[in-house]
Amino acid sequence: AGGGTDIIARMLAEKFAPAFGQPFVVENRPGASNTIAADLTAKAPADGHTLLVATNTGQAIAPHLIKLTFDPIKDLTPIALIVTVPNVLVINQQVGAKDVKDLIAMMNAKPNTFTYASSGVGSTQHLAGEGFKLATGVKMTHVPYKGSSQAHLDLIAGSVQVMFDTTSSAMGHIKSGKLKALAVTTPKRTAELPDVPTLAEAGIPGFEMSTWYGLFVTTGTPKDVVARLVDETNKILRLPDVQARLRGLGGEPAGMTVEQFAALNKGEFERFGKLIREANVKID
Repeated sequence: AGGGTDIIARMLAEKFAPAFGQPFVVENRPGASNTIAADLTAKAPADGHTLLVATNTGQAIAPHLIKLTFDPIKDLTPIALIVTVPNVLVINQQVGAKDVKDLIAMMNAKPNTFTYASSGVGSTQHLAGEGFKLATGVKMTHVPYKGSSQAHLDLIAGSVQVMFDTTSSAMGHIKSGKLKALAVTTPKRTAELPDVPTLAEAGIPGFEMSTWYGLFVTTGTPKDVVARLVDETNKILRLPDVQARLRGLGGEPAGMTVEQFAALNKGEFERFGKLIREANVKID
């Protein structure tokens, strides 16, 4: 609860209820880099009553690191891409680094004393942290959690020092001053954090990581039900208030057809699989 996936699921549920004339219940199933919720959806009755808000963590990264009892490409049918958000390098206020250069200097002065949190092994947060280590040569230890909201508790308290979180999850803590944003991991700055540089601007070029959120349904759901879900979801995503809420999370609202999203889903699965093999990323 309180993470980016939960925020987006509740926003959709609020709009789906009047559109379909029935209540929608949000059930959080955190853990295993979003694959527990995906497993439940993949094995649910194929009647369209179980929907999954998934990310590229669960769809494209974790399947290459965790042994699953379902196929994320074959057993889940894409409905719509909802939003793409940057990952943002955040630290707690106790760290005291002014910028990325300052943080790297601190890490080099005390190697292996810094820890970075993620929402789970194989998450975009995890891969961003490993990519940062490769790009800068710093040494820090990965601490996985069952979702961003759990990681935030320890990050704010000072038990861990660093996180490459999604803006959708971290924005509230950044705005409140509990976390300090040092850089975003996208080619350009986000409108919600205009004063936060990109990693390239901070002196680390060629390093990018974004997280997308998409809606899926159990494969085998009747075609007319899938078509209705696609139609209603796209109507909702075009609403001005929904667009404003997604941009408020630091995200870029989607503008894809369901066919384009299905191609993205499959392409990301292949791209991250190649990256994981080449970088030799494994579960600790």
